[in-house]
Amino acid sequence: MSTSPDATSLIAALADEVPPDRFVTDPDIIDRYQHDEAEWAPYAGAVAVLRPRTAREVQALVRHCRRHGIPIVPRGAGTGLSGGANAVAGCVIVSLERMTAVKQIDRLERTAVVEPGVVNDDLRAQCATEGLWYPPDPASSPWSTIGGNVATNAGGICCVKYGVTRDYVLGVEVVTGTGELVRLGRQTAKGVAGYDLAGLMVGSEGTLGIITEITVKLRPLQEPHRTIAGYFDSLVDAGRAIRAVAEVGLTPSALELVDKRCLQAVDEWKHMGISAEANVVLLGRIDTPGTVGDDEADRMLQCFTDGGATWAAASTDQAEADALFAARRLAYPAMERLGPVLTEDVCVPKRHVPEMLSRIESIGQRHDVMIANLAHAGDGNLHPLLIAPADDDAARIRAQAAFDDIITAALELGGTVTGEHGVGLLKMPGLRQELSPAVIDMHRSVKAALDPDGILNPGKVF
Repeated sequence: MSTSPDATSLIAALADEVPPDRFVTDPDIIDRYQHDEAEWAPYAGAVAVLRPRTAREVQALVRHCRRHGIPIVPRGAGTGLSGGANAVAGCVIVSLERMTAVKQIDRLERTAVVEPGVVNDDLRAQCATEGLWYPPDPASSPWSTIGGNVATNAGGICCVKYGVTRDYVLGVEVVTGTGELVRLGRQTAKGVAGYDLAGLMVGSEGTLGIITEITVKLRPLQEPHRTIAGYFDSLVDAGRAIRAVAEVGLTPSALELVDKRCLQAVDEWKHMGISAEANVVLLGRIDTPGTVGDDEADRMLQCFTDGGATWAAASTDQAEADALFAARRLAYPAMERLGPVLTEDVCVPKRHVPEMLSRIESIGQRHDVMIANLAHAGDGNLHPLLIAPADDDAARIRAQAAFDDIITAALELGGTVTGEHGVGLLKMPGLRQELSPAVIDMHRSVKAALDPDGILNPGKVF
C-alpha cells in the first residue's frame, strides 16, 4: 500500500493516540469516501481517511489538524444529496462508520444513547424489541446513519406527524473545532439550562463539530395504520388534494406523492408489478387508533376524491399497502439507473403545494429537462428529480438551470431551499437568496466561535 508523505507524517504523529490501522491511505479506497450522492457537486483529493472507534481518537485528530491547518471533512454513510460530505483538497476525511454501538435503550425514560455510525433502521429494529420506536425515517433509512441524520436534520415519511431529527435529539457528545470533547444537551425530558447548543449541532453539517455520541428520545411503538391511495391525472390535482387534507385539519402519519415515472422505474428494476394507471399517486397513512382513526381515513379518502382523484380507496391488503410504500423508498435509486439525477429538496407552505408543483412542471418544460416527482407531500417538502443523460453537457447545464429556477420559485412562495437534505455545496447560492446578509453573518460568528481556524468541513453551507 502506497502512502503519501503527508499521510505518513500524520499517522506517525498520532501513533500514540490513534492506532495506525484506523487510517486508510490507499488512493482507490480513499476515492470511495471523497463524495456523497449529490450529482455534479465538486470534490477534491483527501490525504487520508480516518475510521475512528472512539471519541478520543477523533479528538486527537482534530487537535493535530488544528495545529497544522489541515481541513477535516466528517462523513456518515455518504448517502447525502447536497455535497455536504465532499472532500476538499488536502483534507482528512473522518468516517464514523465504525462507531456503531447502541450503548443504551432506556424503557423507563424512553431514550437511546447511540454512536454516530448506527444505521437508522438498525436503531429502529433494536428499539422495537423494547416496545419503543424512533420515528425519523429518511428514505435512506436502510443505509444512512444516525450521525449523518443529525448532521442534516433528516426527516422522512413519518415527519409530517412525528417531526424531524431535531425533535428527537436530547443531547450530543461532540468534538469542536478547538479540539474540546464536550457534552451538550441533557438526559431529562425537560431542561432549559443555557442555550440549546445540542440543537445547534443538529443540521450543522459537520461545520461546528464532529458528533461522537447522540442521546435521542423514543416513543411507544406506532399504532397499526390504514393506507389510503389515490390516482390523479396531474400534479396540480394531487396538490389540491394535499392542501385539502390540511384544510380539514387532518394530520396523517404519512402523505407521500410519487409520479408515474418513479413507479415505472421501480418496476423496471425490481419487477414489483405496482405501476399504476395514473400520472400521480398519493399515498396516505392514518395511525390514529379506533373509530377516530376510521373517521380520519374516511375524511382523507374524501379529500382525495374531492381533489380530483380518478380512483381512490382505503387499502384492505396490508401487503399491497406496504409494497406501495416500499416502492416510494426505492424510487430515488431506481431513477438513478436512468442517468445522473439532480435531486431537489425545497419545502413550501402547504397552501402553495399545488402552485409549486405547477411551477416545477413549467420549469421542466422551459428548460427541456425530464423531471420526475417525489414528495413528502403532507408537509410541503418536494423532491423533484432532474434527470440528464450521462455525458451530455448541454443536458447537465439545462438541469442545473432548472434546479436554480425551482429554488427561486420556492422562495417566491415563502418556502425554503432545503427541507431535510442540507445546504452542503449545491444549495449555497440558494441559502444566500433565502437569508439576509445579517443572518449569514450570525452563522459565521457561531462558526468562528466553535471552529476559529475553520478546519471543520470548510467551504460548505455558507
